[in-house]
Amino acid sequence: MVKQDLVFYVQLHIKPEYVQEWKTAVTALIEQMAKEEAFVSCTLHQDVQDENLYTLYERWSEASVETFMANQVTATTYRQAYEERLPTWLQTPRTASVVRYVQEWRSSK
Repeated sequence: MVKQDLVFYVQLHIKPEYVQEWKTAVTALIEQMAKEEAFVSCTLHQDVQDENLYTLYERWSEASVETFMANQVTATTYRQAYEERLPTWLQTPRTASVVRYVQEWRSSK
């Protein structure tokens, strides 16, 4: 069996007055995440119909959510300030799910 990355799909609905502050903070957060050994990639998307709705697509080289969480607790203090400020920035609670790779199609061009 091929090992698959752990992938988080996270949606954040940011209050309009905090979008720029949140973008600055999330950029700094992702730059710190990128230094972690298990980090693979992170993509930030903005919804075209709701400009305050953002999606993070995070890929980690971790065996499970439990392993990921254990490593986050012991290795990452940089997330604390972001997590403390996040409720102020959000219009609604963030939603997060773990998704599993099924298949991919690419252009043959």
